[in-house]
Order: sequence, then structure tokens, then C-alpha cells
Amino acid sequence: MAAPAPTDRKFLGLLPLPERRHLTDALRTETVGGVLLLLAAVIALVWANTPLSDSYETVSDFHIGPAALGLDLSIQHWAADGLLAIFFFVAGIELKRELVAGELRDPKAAALPVIAALCGMAAPALVYALVNTLGNGSMDGWAVPTATDIAFALAVLAVIGTSLPSALRAFLLTLAVVDDLFAILIIAVFFTSDLNFAALGGAFAGLLLFWLLLRKEVRGWYVYVPLALVIWGLMYNSGVHATIAGVAMGLMLRCTTREGEKRSPGEHIEHIVRPISAGLAVPLFALFSAGVSISGGAIHDVFTQPVTLGVVLGLVVGKAVGIFGGTWLAARFTKAELNPGLAWPDVFAVATLAGIGFTVSLLIGELAFADDPVLTDEVKAAVLIGSLIAAVLASVLLKLRVRKYQALVSDEERDDDQDGIPDIYEQDNPDYHLRMAEIYEKKAAEHRERAQLAGAPRDGADRPA
Repeated sequence: MAAPAPTDRKFLGLLPLPERRHLTDALRTETVGGVLLLLAAVIALVWANTPLSDSYETVSDFHIGPAALGLDLSIQHWAADGLLAIFFFVAGIELKRELVAGELRDPKAAALPVIAALCGMAAPALVYALVNTLGNGSMDGWAVPTATDIAFALAVLAVIGTSLPSALRAFLLTLAVVDDLFAILIIAVFFTSDLNFAALGGAFAGLLLFWLLLRKEVRGWYVYVPLALVIWGLMYNSGVHATIAGVAMGLMLRCTTREGEKRSPGEHIEHIVRPISAGLAVPLFALFSAGVSISGGAIHDVFTQPVTLGVVLGLVVGKAVGIFGGTWLAARFTKAELNPGLAWPDVFAVATLAGIGFTVSLLIGELAFADDPVLTDEVKAAVLIGSLIAAVLASVLLKLRVRKYQALVSDEERDDDQDGIPDIYEQDNPDYHLRMAEIYEKKAAEHRERAQLAGAPRDGADRPA
């Protein structure tokens, strides 16, 4: 008998079982990818701050690609515009799945995390704007501290050995999904150069063909992969950032299941592509974007220049205050009840963890200050330092509650009847209780037999009163 859907739909309450399973699979891949991302960032920093730094610049600036198609790009450019299109393709699928089958499907349930995410983007932008208004800095980087990097956040959790309850992990993932959505809009609206309408029209025609093939249920990677590359190339040459092509194609996939399907086409493709995104595309982007000079003087400049200080404070202060404040206000006015197993300090810890804004923040930093390579590197250093500070603070806050999390995770994963469904999802299933009764009866009989072998009297004879 299938497990019934849980009735507990409180804020940060128990997730439905299918949602929990999808979350577990997705975050497992993202955690491994996050560790690779962290490793790539470390390699980039070491490479760029040793006598080998010249070779780092040489490799990053090496151009490759067909110039006739407008694609004679540097390795760093290919990583930012090409490989990150895979990352945003997966983000598009995840957003579509959340909208049709996940936490964002129900407007009432989605309202609170969406409000939290929006506040978590608005507050860092306001912090950045305030710092640069007072310090006469540039307002071009207002969007840099608005993004959350879910993979890097999960890597931090893996490194410090903390496993969050599924509700907190889902909350963090939902924040990141909404972040990605608005980051996509920011890139499309604010970082679009002069438009080539012929190329843009070609890209839209390609997307229309992509959609029609999906509607006709045409199958075969040999059809979609070449078409996707053509769409990407046209989008790049149109002046719109090429990653938008990845998002658009991801949003077109069907993410609902039909009769006889174990998983939707979108989930199937996400299952295939996510490891490529998390394990290859994003780490390579980090390798060729995180290599900035870090010295005592550079660190001093990060905390004294308004642009870089605004990025750091936006990530560390703006994210935490924005997400926590938005969540608390939304819960107060909607009268949403917090899961009794958790407390508001847990929300603040996750809000602090969301201040890790690595991948998309680096990308936006490159786009915002493309005409000033020196300031671009300084902004990248600010992103790294701000993310590091947020990671350290979140680690301390999460470690203070680690025993509580371990107990909650243990309760979520317990499967005493070993039927593959956690016991917490079967409390309203009579078959589960009958199975457990049989298990306990067998254990009782086994212990009575052992007691007799150990010399216990039979039938209570000579038992002390």
C-alpha cells in the first residue's frame, strides 16, 4: 500500500514523500558537485597566486572556436557563456518542476519561500546601493550579491559534517531556484548588449522548433543536442546572454508524469544532465573565473572600496537579514505555523548560509564590470571573501543545533519495517502497524526464549513479587 501524503503542511513541515525523494537525489548530486566546485575554486586561487600565474592568464585568454560564426572566444568566455548554459538548463528544468509538481505548485504554500527569496535578493541590492551611495561608488554591481549558490552551500554542509532536515534543505533549494529565476531576468534585462534581431529571430525560431518537437514527442539526443547548440549560438550572437537559451529549453520540458511513467521526461533529462552541470560545467567555470590575486593589499582594498565592500556586506548582512526578515514577516501576516521540531534560529542559520553567492555572483560581476578588468577581479575577490565569511558564520550557527538536526534526520530516515518507506510517512497506514506488531511479537518471542536459556523460570514460577 502506498504511503499517504502527510497532512503536516506547516512551514518547514514534513515534505510529501515523492518530493523528499526527488530532493534527496538532486541534492546528493549537487553536494558532490559543490565539493568539486570548492576544489576548483581553491585550485584557481593557488594557480593565480603562485609563480604559475602567467600560465593561468595564458590558458584563460586562449581563443578557440569558429570566427566565421562569431564564436572565436577565450576559454574563460566559453566557460561563462557555454558551460553555464548547461547549469541554467538544469535550473530551468528545476524551476519548471517546482512550478508544476513541487513546492511552488500551490500558491499558498509557495508564497512564504517566494517572499523570503525576493526579500533575500532585494536586501543585498539595497545594502550594496546604500554603501555605494554613501561612498560615491559605482551602482553597476547592485545585482552581484543577490544570488545564492546551492552547490557551494551544500559543499559547506558536507565539509562541516552537518545534515539538515529535509524541510530546511527544501527551503534552501527553493530559495536558490527563485534566486536563479530572478538572476536570469536580471541578466536578460540589464546585461543585454546591442541586439542583432536576425540572430535573435533565428534563436526564437529554433526554440519554437524545439518546443514543437517536444510536443510531438520526438525522441533522440541526436535531434535535440545539435538543435540546442544552434539555438545557443544564435542566442549568443543576438546580444542576449547565451545562458538564457539554456533556461528557455529547460522550461519547455514536460515535468509531470503520465500513466505508466515512473518519472517525467524533464526529470529523466535532469537526472542525466545534472551530474554534467554539477560535476563538470560549474567547476570548470569556477576554475577560470575564481583565479584572482589575493594579497594583504587586495583584501584591504575589498574592505575599503565601496563597490567591493557593498558586495561583501550584501552577501553577509543583506542575505541573512533579507531572507530571515522576509520569512518572519510573511509567517506573521499569513499566520503560518513553524514546524514545532524547528525554531527561528534555524531559519536564520539557513538565511546566513544563503549568503554564499559564488557561481551566479561571479558571472554577474563579470557582466557588470566587463569594461574594467581590474575592478572585475576586485569584485570577484569580494564575492569569494563574502561567501567565505557567510560560510563560516553559517557553520557556527548550524553546529550549535547539530544534535537537534541529527535527531530530526534520524526520525525522517527510520524504516523499522524495512519496506523502503520511512516510518514517519506511514503513521496513518494500518498495514504498517500490523507489520510492526508482527515484528515486535517475533522479537518478544525471541527474548523470552533467550531468557529461558539464561535460566529464567517458566510461566512466571518463583518470580519475585
